[in-house]
Amino acid sequence: MSDSTITRAQLAEAVYQEVGLSRNDSAQIVDVMLEEVSRALIEDDVVKLSSFGSFQVRGKGKRIGRNPKTGKEVTIQPRRVLVFRASHVLKDKINRALIGSTKSAKGKT
Repeated sequence: MSDSTITRAQLAEAVYQEVGLSRNDSAQIVDVMLEEVSRALIEDDVVKLSSFGSFQVRGKGKRIGRNPKTGKEVTIQPRRVLVFRASHVLKDKINRALIGSTKSAKGKT
């Protein structure tokens, strides 16, 4: 497993490398895309990216929880949470990559 994180700048660099636009234009494309996704989620729209997955905001109702330290019951207020559901295509790619890395790890003895 890798501990790396992909940043906005790295996404912009990938667009620059793949598409050939200027770095500024590539960064602007990434910013506009992320802003549009954020706007859609704020407006309770579902964002579906083909072969990747879908993002959706769901409401969680008020409920009773328990403080793990004290055991005291507390009321957890209603809130909205972001949910991501990976597509089958993405899941298959991840599992194929896992199988490939397992095979190469077995060969390194």
